[in-house]
Amino acid sequence: MGLTRSSEDAFPEERAFREEVRTWLADNLTGEFAALRGLGGSGREHEAYDERIGWNRHLATHGWTCLGWPTEYGGRGLSLLQQVVFHEEYARADAPARVNHLGEELLGPTLIALGSEAQKARFLPRIVDVTELWCQGYSEPEAGSDLSNVRTRARRDGEEWVIDGQKIWTSLAHHADWCFAVVRTEPGSRRHAGLSYLLVPLDQPGVEIRPIQQLTGTSEFNEVFFSGARTRADLVVGEPGDGWRVAMATLGFERGVSTIGQQVGFARELAVIVAEARANGSFDDPLIADRIARAKLGLEVLRTHALRTLSGDPGPGAGPVQKLLWARWHRDLGELAMGVRGAAGLTVGPPYDLDDAQTLYLFSRADTLYGGSDEVQRTILAERVLGLPKEPRP
Repeated sequence: MGLTRSSEDAFPEERAFREEVRTWLADNLTGEFAALRGLGGSGREHEAYDERIGWNRHLATHGWTCLGWPTEYGGRGLSLLQQVVFHEEYARADAPARVNHLGEELLGPTLIALGSEAQKARFLPRIVDVTELWCQGYSEPEAGSDLSNVRTRARRDGEEWVIDGQKIWTSLAHHADWCFAVVRTEPGSRRHAGLSYLLVPLDQPGVEIRPIQQLTGTSEFNEVFFSGARTRADLVVGEPGDGWRVAMATLGFERGVSTIGQQVGFARELAVIVAEARANGSFDDPLIADRIARAKLGLEVLRTHALRTLSGDPGPGAGPVQKLLWARWHRDLGELAMGVRGAAGLTVGPPYDLDDAQTLYLFSRADTLYGGSDEVQRTILAERVLGLPKEPRP
């Protein structure tokens, strides 16, 4: 059975769980946590960061992290539908953006699927209880969305790997304790061959993290430089040289059930824009009204596609299609926000203090780049799904 209708309407047996989530969030987003409502998220990761760590650890204490993980690894083993319900209600409660997404949604499932038992025992409990935070070391200056061009290298030195190179656009590296990084471990190898997936501690000599100041005035992204940095030899996930397969598995988890909560957040952003359009009269402009209607329709398409993708075998190309859909929709939403605002949206400060609509517009320009650029997603669909000739490569 597909999850294409509202889970509350189509699956009445899940209403009790939905009510449990709603009640817990209402009872716990109080006191010191009440002020965190709505904080964090893309372009706003700097907001109340330490306080949101406290909230995330509170979630962990009460069993609300790693919901879909098997119970033997510290998760709750919840069904797909229950996970959808949680993410929907979490977003509807305007609960703060979580700080542990990269560990919980990406690395953790990768280790469960492909990691050694020693790696699982070492790292999974600290992801569950939010005591170690992770970042993703994929993109490089010469290998943005084309991961096969990775140049960062690692060589064996006894019982350790020694790493030299640079990663860029590394989300939240300045807050992370560890990095899961794709590096080239076989000299002379090219493209997909010779890559390995290493787990690297960041608090050590030989690692320098430089935040990148963005148009939003914040620094969610970072450059990470490795100069003789080290990690243990057994902290390679899978076998040495098998990094491409492991990295692709991680990217598959990236487009998982948490995207449902993301779409609830998108709906809230759209509702704010519609309310402003009605208040300032721009809703009466047929062009603005048409763009709003298209945004509402597009959001329904996003949800339907995501639920179909999650509820069964989505077939080839579902991941790239999903990324193309939401990234372009969200970018267009930022442009709609500026269209509704008009000329007033073009001014700020001093000081340089963006409002939510301006932050949405500026940060959403990056949506079509991070997580795999639109161009790369289209190439994947063309070559691997449609069977078109491959692009010439140098």
